Amino acid sequence: MRYKWKTGMWAFVLHRATGLGLAIYLLMHINVVSSLHNPESFDQVMAFLSQPLFRILELGLLFAVIYHSLNGVRVFLIDFFNMTKSHAKIFWVLAVIGCVIFVLGAYPMLHHAGIL
Repeated sequence: MRYKWKTGMWAFVLHRATGLGLAIYLLMHINVVSSLHNPESFDQVMAFLSQPLFRILELGLLFAVIYHSLNGVRVFLIDFFNMTKSHAKIFWVLAVIGCVIFVLGAYPMLHHAGIL
């Protein structure tokens, strides 16, 4: 069986990947929050997480949240309003909206990090 790697398949795969990434982030976030009981431990964790790599990963988190949310809107529209025939158009409209939201969200993050 061959898959047709068109817009719908890419949206499906990326939705699953961002969902998995968000679940992994949630587990890591719970771990960081659990270190609040010990101020020294929390300071060490925060120092570790302030490295440049984690600034880049924060942008990845922003992308995952935006994509997963907007693709959820797309799935909702397709399922509840019978818009299957226009799913690709909906995908691209939401992709443009997502890019705008990403730029608006990434700018303050990069500015705060001293990159911009």
